[in-house]
Amino acid sequence: QVQLVESGGGLVQAGGSLRLSCRASGRTFSRTTMGWFRQAPGKEREFVAAISWRGSSTYYADSVKGRFTISRDNTKNTVYLQMNSLKPEDTAVYYCAAAEIYSGSSSQWDYWGQGTQVTVSS
Repeated sequence: QVQLVESGGGLVQAGGSLRLSCRASGRTFSRTTMGWFRQAPGKEREFVAAISWRGSSTYYADSVKGRFTISRDNTKNTVYLQMNSLKPEDTAVYYCAAAEIYSGSSSQWDYWGQGTQVTVSS
């Protein structure tokens, strides 16, 4: 079992930045692929970014490439999502997730956090 707790969400103006954190506990974090998804009201949950357990591979949705950066610190069992140049369309609940291997489909991820709200005002 893996327990995930997100933090760092909030309200920010368009063009601003936020950094989300997700602290994991339970099974060996350093061997787990970590990712971020988001879900806006009335929309499907969508993939945002993921990082391999060594941090050597990262994956991004086209909509966030060049603006968001995923990273991890295995000594702190924590994964981060640095979000820059935020847009109103980035408004959503952001979820941290863990899986054995990377997949762009939310159904392939095994563990989820409770989510943190990100609101970008225009």
